[in-house]
Amino acid sequence: MKKVNLLTAAVSAALLSTSALAVDFNGYMRAGTGISGNSGSDVSVNKNGIGRLGNENDNYSEFGLSQDLQTGEINWRIESMIASGAPGANGWEDADFNVAQFAVKAKGALAFDRGATLWAGKTYYQRKDIHITDFYYLNTSGTGGGIENLSIGNQKLSLALIQDGDNTTVGTDPNNSDSSGYILDARLANIGLWSDASLEIALAYNFAMDKDTGGAVSEQADDGLLATAILQQGLSNGFNQTVFQYGTAGYGVQAANFWGSGSYYARGTDQYNDSTGYRLINWGVISMGDSWEMGHQLAYLAGQDIGDGTGQQYDIDQYSVVVRPMYKWNDTMRTVFEGGYNAGERLGNGSTEDFGNAKFTVAQAWAMGSSFWARPEIRVYGSYILDTENDDAFGTGNDTEYVVGIQAEAWW
Repeated sequence: MKKVNLLTAAVSAALLSTSALAVDFNGYMRAGTGISGNSGSDVSVNKNGIGRLGNENDNYSEFGLSQDLQTGEINWRIESMIASGAPGANGWEDADFNVAQFAVKAKGALAFDRGATLWAGKTYYQRKDIHITDFYYLNTSGTGGGIENLSIGNQKLSLALIQDGDNTTVGTDPNNSDSSGYILDARLANIGLWSDASLEIALAYNFAMDKDTGGAVSEQADDGLLATAILQQGLSNGFNQTVFQYGTAGYGVQAANFWGSGSYYARGTDQYNDSTGYRLINWGVISMGDSWEMGHQLAYLAGQDIGDGTGQQYDIDQYSVVVRPMYKWNDTMRTVFEGGYNAGERLGNGSTEDFGNAKFTVAQAWAMGSSFWARPEIRVYGSYILDTENDDAFGTGNDTEYVVGIQAEAWW
Protein backbone atom coordinates (compact mmCIF):
# COMPACT_ATOMS: atom_id res chain seq x y z
CA MET A 1 0.00 0.00 0.00
CA LYS A 2 1.35 3.42 -0.90
CA LYS A 3 2.21 5.81 1.89
CA VAL A 4 -0.21 8.76 2.10
CA ASN A 5 1.36 12.23 2.30
CA LEU A 6 -0.14 13.72 5.46
CA LEU A 7 0.10 17.31 4.20
CA THR A 8 -1.68 16.41 0.95
CA ALA A 9 -4.41 14.63 2.85
CA ALA A 10 -4.89 17.58 5.18
CA VAL A 11 -5.12 20.06 2.30
CA SER A 12 -7.58 17.81 0.44
CA ALA A 13 -9.76 17.49 3.51
CA ALA A 14 -9.78 21.25 4.00
CA LEU A 15 -10.76 21.89 0.39
CA LEU A 16 -13.55 19.33 0.54
CA SER A 17 -15.01 21.05 3.62
CA THR A 18 -14.65 24.55 2.14
CA SER A 19 -16.89 26.35 -0.29
CA ALA A 20 -14.54 28.18 -2.67
CA LEU A 21 -15.95 31.19 -4.51
CA ALA A 22 -14.67 32.73 -7.73
CA VAL A 23 -11.38 34.60 -7.71
CA ASP A 24 -11.88 38.38 -7.70
CA PHE A 25 -9.63 40.34 -10.06
CA ASN A 26 -9.47 44.04 -9.14
CA GLY A 27 -7.14 46.94 -9.67
CA TYR A 28 -6.40 50.44 -10.88
CA MET A 29 -4.40 51.98 -13.71
CA ARG A 30 -3.53 55.29 -15.27
CA ALA A 31 -1.24 55.83 -18.24
CA GLY A 32 -0.70 58.38 -20.96
CA THR A 33 1.65 60.84 -22.59
CA GLY A 34 1.88 64.57 -23.12
CA ILE A 35 3.83 67.36 -24.78
CA SER A 36 4.67 70.56 -22.91
CA GLY A 37 5.85 73.94 -24.11
CA ASN A 38 9.07 74.11 -22.08
CA SER A 39 9.55 70.84 -20.21
CA GLY A 40 9.28 68.54 -23.21
CA SER A 41 6.96 65.84 -21.94
CA ASP A 42 4.33 65.47 -19.22
CA VAL A 43 4.38 67.79 -16.21
CA SER A 44 3.24 67.20 -12.63
CA VAL A 45 3.27 70.06 -10.11
CA ASN A 46 1.60 70.02 -6.70
CA LYS A 47 -1.36 67.92 -7.81
CA ASN A 48 -2.60 67.55 -4.21
CA GLY A 49 -3.04 71.31 -4.05
CA ILE A 50 -4.18 72.27 -7.56
CA GLY A 51 -5.70 69.06 -8.97
CA ARG A 52 -4.49 66.01 -10.87
CA LEU A 53 -6.40 66.27 -14.18
CA GLY A 54 -3.85 67.02 -16.91
CA ASN A 55 -1.17 67.26 -14.22
CA GLU A 56 0.34 63.76 -13.99
CA ASN A 57 3.58 62.57 -15.54
CA ASP A 58 3.76 58.88 -14.71
CA ASN A 59 2.18 55.49 -15.30
CA TYR A 60 0.79 53.67 -12.29
CA SER A 61 -0.95 50.31 -11.96
CA GLU A 62 -2.30 47.93 -9.34
CA PHE A 63 -3.20 44.29 -10.00
CA GLY A 64 -5.18 42.58 -7.26
CA LEU A 65 -6.36 38.99 -6.83
CA SER A 66 -8.63 38.00 -3.95
CA GLN A 67 -10.21 34.70 -2.96
CA ASP A 68 -13.12 34.11 -0.58
CA LEU A 69 -13.33 30.78 1.25
CA GLN A 70 -16.34 29.91 3.41
CA THR A 71 -16.31 27.59 6.43
CA GLY A 72 -19.55 27.68 8.36
CA GLU A 73 -20.22 31.26 9.43
CA ILE A 74 -16.65 32.43 8.74
CA ASN A 75 -15.57 34.04 5.49
CA TRP A 76 -11.83 33.77 4.94
CA ARG A 77 -10.65 36.34 2.40
CA ILE A 78 -7.12 36.14 0.99
CA GLU A 79 -6.10 39.44 -0.62
CA SER A 80 -3.04 40.13 -2.76
CA MET A 81 -1.94 43.05 -4.90
CA ILE A 82 1.10 44.07 -6.92
CA ALA A 83 1.63 47.80 -7.54
CA SER A 84 3.95 49.31 -10.12
CA GLY A 85 5.05 52.83 -11.01
CA ALA A 86 7.11 53.96 -14.01
CA PRO A 87 7.79 57.14 -16.02
CA GLY A 88 6.18 55.61 -19.10
CA ALA A 89 8.82 57.06 -21.40
CA ASN A 90 9.64 53.76 -23.16
CA GLY A 91 7.79 50.68 -24.32
CA TRP A 92 10.07 48.49 -22.21
CA GLU A 93 11.48 50.03 -19.04
CA ASP A 94 12.54 49.14 -15.54
CA ALA A 95 9.76 49.85 -13.06
CA ASP A 96 9.26 49.82 -9.32
CA PHE A 97 7.23 46.80 -8.22
CA ASN A 98 5.82 46.42 -4.74
CA VAL A 99 3.74 43.78 -3.00
CA ALA A 100 1.21 46.35 -1.85
CA GLN A 101 -1.17 43.88 -0.23
CA PHE A 102 -0.92 40.31 1.02
CA ALA A 103 -3.29 39.62 3.88
CA VAL A 104 -5.84 37.21 5.35
CA LYS A 105 -9.14 38.60 6.66
CA ALA A 106 -11.58 36.44 8.62
CA LYS A 107 -15.09 37.86 8.94
CA GLY A 108 -17.23 35.99 11.46
CA ALA A 109 -14.33 34.41 13.35
CA LEU A 110 -15.45 36.06 16.60
CA ALA A 111 -18.51 34.20 17.87
CA PHE A 112 -19.70 37.18 19.93
CA ASP A 113 -19.69 39.51 16.89
CA ARG A 114 -19.98 37.79 13.52
CA GLY A 115 -19.87 41.14 11.72
CA ALA A 116 -16.34 41.89 12.91
CA THR A 117 -13.23 40.99 10.90
CA LEU A 118 -9.89 39.72 12.17
CA TRP A 119 -6.97 40.44 9.85
CA ALA A 120 -3.21 40.08 9.60
CA GLY A 121 -0.68 40.69 6.84
CA LYS A 122 -0.04 43.68 4.60
CA THR A 123 -3.06 45.71 3.54
CA TYR A 124 -4.47 49.03 2.40
CA TYR A 125 -5.93 49.97 5.76
CA GLN A 126 -9.19 51.95 5.55
CA ARG A 127 -7.61 54.65 3.36
CA LYS A 128 -9.31 58.04 3.10
CA ASP A 129 -8.71 59.99 -0.10
CA ILE A 130 -9.94 62.78 -2.36
CA HIS A 131 -9.80 61.47 -5.90
CA ILE A 132 -9.59 64.70 -7.91
CA THR A 133 -6.34 65.68 -6.11
CA ASP A 134 -5.00 62.15 -5.49
CA PHE A 135 -4.76 63.23 -1.83
CA TYR A 136 -4.81 60.52 0.86
CA TYR A 137 -5.46 62.53 3.99
CA LEU A 138 -5.43 59.37 6.14
CA ASN A 139 -3.45 56.33 5.05
CA THR A 140 -1.69 54.18 7.63
CA SER A 141 -1.45 51.14 5.34
CA GLY A 142 1.26 48.58 5.91
CA THR A 143 2.10 45.28 7.58
CA GLY A 144 0.33 44.45 10.81
CA GLY A 145 -2.93 43.12 12.14
CA GLY A 146 -6.04 43.95 14.07
CA ILE A 147 -9.81 43.82 14.24
CA GLU A 148 -12.26 45.80 12.12
CA ASN A 149 -15.90 46.76 12.64
CA LEU A 150 -16.36 45.49 16.17
CA SER A 151 -19.87 46.49 17.26
CA ILE A 152 -20.09 49.02 20.09
CA GLY A 153 -23.81 49.67 20.12
CA ASN A 154 -24.54 51.10 16.68
CA GLN A 155 -20.95 52.23 16.22
CA LYS A 156 -18.10 50.25 14.71
CA LEU A 157 -14.68 50.08 16.40
CA SER A 158 -11.50 49.16 14.54
CA LEU A 159 -8.08 48.65 16.17
CA ALA A 160 -4.79 47.93 14.40
CA LEU A 161 -1.03 47.81 14.98
CA ILE A 162 0.95 48.54 11.81
CA GLN A 163 4.72 48.67 11.33
CA ASP A 164 6.04 51.97 9.99
CA GLY A 165 9.68 51.51 9.03
CA ASP A 166 13.09 51.55 10.70
CA ASN A 167 15.36 54.45 11.56
CA THR A 168 18.75 53.65 10.04
CA THR A 169 21.58 55.63 11.62
CA VAL A 170 24.43 53.10 11.52
CA GLY A 171 26.10 53.21 8.10
CA THR A 172 23.88 52.26 5.17
CA ASP A 173 22.89 48.74 6.21
CA PRO A 174 19.11 48.62 6.85
CA ASN A 175 19.74 45.79 9.32
CA ASN A 176 21.75 48.22 11.44
CA SER A 177 18.82 50.41 12.47
CA ASP A 178 18.51 51.73 15.99
CA SER A 179 14.71 51.77 16.20
CA SER A 180 11.56 50.33 14.65
CA GLY A 181 8.46 52.44 14.11
CA TYR A 182 4.83 51.49 14.63
CA ILE A 183 1.39 53.01 14.24
CA LEU A 184 -1.37 52.30 16.72
CA ASP A 185 -4.57 53.03 14.80
CA ALA A 186 -7.98 53.33 16.50
CA ARG A 187 -11.21 54.29 14.71
CA LEU A 188 -14.82 54.64 15.75
CA ALA A 189 -17.22 54.90 12.81
CA ASN A 190 -20.95 55.11 12.18
CA ILE A 191 -21.61 57.68 14.90
CA GLY A 192 -25.11 58.82 14.00
CA LEU A 193 -25.86 62.54 13.98
CA TRP A 194 -28.80 64.14 12.15
CA SER A 195 -30.54 62.91 9.01
CA ASP A 196 -28.13 61.28 6.50
CA ALA A 197 -25.12 62.44 8.56
CA SER A 198 -22.52 60.39 10.42
CA LEU A 199 -19.21 60.99 12.17
CA GLU A 200 -16.02 58.94 12.20
CA ILE A 201 -13.14 59.54 14.62
CA ALA A 202 -9.63 58.18 14.01
CA LEU A 203 -6.48 58.34 16.14
CA ALA A 204 -3.09 57.36 14.73
CA TYR A 205 -0.30 57.21 17.32
CA ASN A 206 3.19 56.83 15.85
CA PHE A 207 5.88 55.52 18.20
CA ALA A 208 9.21 53.72 18.05
CA MET A 209 10.95 50.91 19.91
CA ASP A 210 14.69 51.40 20.44
CA LYS A 211 17.18 48.69 19.57
CA ASP A 212 20.45 47.85 21.28
CA THR A 213 22.94 48.75 18.54
CA GLY A 214 26.11 49.03 20.56
CA GLY A 215 26.26 52.79 21.10
CA ALA A 216 24.39 53.97 17.98
CA VAL A 217 22.37 57.17 18.11
CA SER A 218 19.06 56.48 19.85
CA GLU A 219 15.63 57.58 18.69
CA GLN A 220 15.59 61.37 18.33
CA ALA A 221 12.02 62.03 17.19
CA ASP A 222 9.20 62.30 19.68
CA ASP A 223 6.09 60.18 19.26
CA GLY A 224 3.36 61.83 17.21
CA LEU A 225 -0.43 61.82 17.27
CA LEU A 226 -2.70 62.45 14.28
CA ALA A 227 -6.34 62.95 15.28
CA THR A 228 -9.01 62.97 12.57
CA ALA A 229 -12.75 63.71 12.61
CA ILE A 230 -14.75 63.01 9.44
CA LEU A 231 -18.29 64.35 9.04
CA GLN A 232 -20.11 62.60 6.21
CA GLN A 233 -23.28 64.24 4.89
CA GLY A 234 -25.45 62.49 2.34
CA LEU A 235 -27.30 64.78 -0.06
CA SER A 236 -30.18 64.18 -2.43
CA ASN A 237 -27.84 65.07 -5.29
CA GLY A 238 -24.53 63.68 -3.99
CA PHE A 239 -22.46 63.85 -0.82
CA ASN A 240 -20.26 66.21 1.17
CA GLN A 241 -17.48 65.47 3.62
CA THR A 242 -15.83 67.79 6.14
CA VAL A 243 -12.54 66.68 7.71
CA PHE A 244 -10.62 68.16 10.63
CA GLN A 245 -7.14 66.87 11.51
CA TYR A 246 -4.66 67.82 14.22
CA GLY A 247 -1.10 66.53 14.41
CA THR A 248 1.82 66.75 16.82
CA ALA A 249 5.59 66.34 16.24
CA GLY A 250 6.20 64.52 12.94
CA TYR A 251 2.47 64.40 12.30
CA GLY A 252 2.24 68.16 12.84
CA VAL A 253 4.58 68.63 9.88
CA GLN A 254 2.48 66.29 7.72
CA ALA A 255 -0.76 68.08 8.59
CA ALA A 256 0.50 71.62 7.96
CA ASN A 257 3.52 71.68 5.67
CA PHE A 258 2.77 69.05 3.06
CA TRP A 259 -0.09 66.78 2.13
CA GLY A 260 0.89 63.92 4.44
CA SER A 261 -1.24 60.86 5.10
CA GLY A 262 -0.11 59.59 8.50
CA SER A 263 2.82 57.38 7.49
CA TYR A 264 6.49 57.88 6.52
CA TYR A 265 7.32 59.34 9.92
CA ALA A 266 10.66 61.23 10.18
CA ARG A 267 12.39 59.56 13.13
CA GLY A 268 16.05 60.33 12.51
CA THR A 269 15.81 63.97 13.65
CA ASP A 270 14.48 65.99 16.57
CA GLN A 271 13.74 69.11 14.46
CA TYR A 272 9.99 68.33 14.30
CA ASN A 273 9.42 67.62 17.99
CA ASP A 274 7.90 71.06 18.71
CA SER A 275 5.74 71.05 15.58
CA THR A 276 1.95 71.24 15.72
CA GLY A 277 -0.31 71.42 12.72
CA TYR A 278 -3.90 71.13 11.64
CA ARG A 279 -5.98 71.15 8.48
CA LEU A 280 -9.62 71.66 7.64
CA ILE A 281 -10.91 70.04 4.44
CA ASN A 282 -14.26 70.07 2.70
CA TRP A 283 -14.86 67.97 -0.40
CA GLY A 284 -17.58 66.15 -2.25
CA VAL A 285 -19.39 65.50 -5.51
CA ILE A 286 -22.82 66.88 -6.45
CA SER A 287 -25.13 66.57 -9.44
CA MET A 288 -26.41 69.81 -10.94
CA GLY A 289 -29.23 68.64 -13.16
CA ASP A 290 -29.15 65.88 -15.77
CA SER A 291 -26.07 67.13 -17.63
CA TRP A 292 -23.72 68.57 -14.99
CA GLU A 293 -21.76 67.06 -12.09
CA MET A 294 -19.00 68.66 -10.05
CA GLY A 295 -16.34 67.57 -7.58
CA HIS A 296 -14.46 69.96 -5.32
CA GLN A 297 -11.76 70.27 -2.66
CA LEU A 298 -11.42 73.18 -0.24
CA ALA A 299 -8.55 72.94 2.24
CA TYR A 300 -6.81 75.10 4.81
CA LEU A 301 -3.53 73.94 6.41
CA ALA A 302 -1.60 75.68 9.19
CA GLY A 303 1.10 74.92 11.73
CA GLN A 304 3.56 76.33 14.23
CA ASP A 305 7.24 75.62 14.89
CA ILE A 306 7.60 73.54 11.74
CA GLY A 307 11.17 72.37 11.15
CA ASP A 308 12.67 73.22 7.76
CA GLY A 309 15.40 70.57 7.60
CA THR A 310 18.21 72.99 8.53
CA GLY A 311 17.56 73.30 12.25
CA GLN A 312 15.37 76.40 11.80
CA GLN A 313 11.64 76.61 12.48
CA TYR A 314 8.79 78.58 10.94
CA ASP A 315 5.02 79.00 11.05
CA ILE A 316 3.01 78.16 7.97
CA ASP A 317 -0.47 78.56 6.55
CA GLN A 318 -1.82 77.70 3.12
CA TYR A 319 -5.09 77.04 1.35
CA SER A 320 -6.27 75.08 -1.68
CA VAL A 321 -9.30 75.41 -3.95
CA VAL A 322 -9.95 72.80 -6.65
CA VAL A 323 -13.16 72.38 -8.66
CA ARG A 324 -13.90 69.82 -11.39
CA PRO A 325 -17.22 70.45 -13.22
CA MET A 326 -18.22 67.97 -15.92
CA TYR A 327 -20.72 68.36 -18.76
CA LYS A 328 -22.22 65.12 -20.09
CA TRP A 329 -23.05 65.13 -23.80
CA ASN A 330 -24.44 61.60 -23.58
CA ASP A 331 -23.86 58.38 -21.62
CA THR A 332 -20.33 58.05 -23.04
CA MET A 333 -18.90 61.45 -23.96
CA ARG A 334 -18.21 64.27 -21.52
CA THR A 335 -16.22 67.51 -21.31
CA VAL A 336 -14.36 67.97 -18.05
CA PHE A 337 -12.95 71.21 -16.64
CA GLU A 338 -10.63 71.51 -13.66
CA GLY A 339 -9.32 74.64 -12.00
CA GLY A 340 -7.05 74.72 -8.97
CA TYR A 341 -5.23 77.27 -6.82
CA ASN A 342 -2.88 76.65 -3.87
CA ALA A 343 -1.11 79.49 -2.03
CA GLY A 344 0.51 80.10 1.33
CA GLU A 345 3.38 81.57 3.29
CA ARG A 346 6.11 80.46 5.66
CA LEU A 347 7.02 82.91 8.40
CA GLY A 348 10.18 82.52 10.48
CA ASN A 349 13.83 83.41 10.99
CA GLY A 350 12.98 87.06 10.34
CA SER A 351 11.59 86.52 6.85
CA THR A 352 8.42 85.59 5.00
CA GLU A 353 8.37 83.20 2.05
CA ASP A 354 5.33 83.03 -0.22
CA PHE A 355 4.58 80.00 -2.39
CA GLY A 356 1.82 78.93 -4.74
CA ASN A 357 0.63 77.30 -7.96
CA ALA A 358 -2.44 77.49 -10.18
CA LYS A 359 -3.84 75.30 -12.96
CA PHE A 360 -6.66 75.18 -15.50
CA THR A 361 -7.42 72.06 -17.57
CA VAL A 362 -9.97 71.24 -20.26
CA ALA A 363 -10.42 67.58 -21.22
CA GLN A 364 -12.63 65.83 -23.75
CA ALA A 365 -13.35 62.37 -22.38
CA TRP A 366 -15.15 59.12 -23.17
CA ALA A 367 -16.15 56.83 -20.31
CA MET A 368 -18.09 53.63 -19.66
CA GLY A 369 -21.15 55.41 -18.30
CA SER A 370 -22.33 58.93 -17.52
CA SER A 371 -21.50 59.06 -13.78
CA PHE A 372 -18.75 61.29 -12.40
CA TRP A 373 -17.11 58.05 -11.19
CA ALA A 374 -17.57 56.09 -14.42
CA ARG A 375 -14.40 54.32 -15.51
CA PRO A 376 -12.62 53.24 -17.72
CA GLU A 377 -12.14 56.71 -19.18
CA ILE A 378 -10.01 57.97 -22.07
CA ARG A 379 -9.33 61.71 -22.04
CA VAL A 380 -7.58 64.18 -24.32
CA TYR A 381 -6.59 67.30 -22.40
CA GLY A 382 -4.89 70.66 -22.43
CA SER A 383 -3.50 72.30 -19.27
CA TYR A 384 -2.13 75.70 -18.33
CA ILE A 385 -0.07 75.60 -15.11
CA LEU A 386 1.28 78.66 -13.32
CA ASP A 387 4.07 78.99 -10.74
CA THR A 388 2.67 82.06 -8.99
CA GLU A 389 5.83 82.85 -6.99
CA ASN A 390 8.43 81.99 -9.65
CA ASP A 391 9.94 79.17 -7.55
CA ASP A 392 11.14 77.26 -10.62
CA ALA A 393 8.48 74.60 -10.07
CA PHE A 394 9.05 73.20 -13.59
CA GLY A 395 12.85 73.14 -13.40
CA THR A 396 13.13 75.16 -16.60
CA GLY A 397 13.36 78.69 -15.24
CA ASN A 398 9.87 79.49 -16.54
CA ASP A 399 6.89 80.39 -14.40
CA THR A 400 4.24 79.04 -16.81
CA GLU A 401 3.77 75.78 -18.65
CA TYR A 402 1.39 74.49 -21.32
CA VAL A 403 0.66 70.78 -21.71
CA VAL A 404 -1.44 68.76 -24.17
CA GLY A 405 -1.83 65.02 -23.78
CA ILE A 406 -3.90 61.86 -23.73
CA GLN A 407 -4.50 59.59 -20.75
CA ALA A 408 -6.49 56.54 -19.74
CA GLU A 409 -7.72 55.82 -16.22
CA ALA A 410 -9.57 52.75 -14.96
CA TRP A 411 -10.54 50.90 -11.83
CA TRP A 412 -12.36 47.61 -11.52
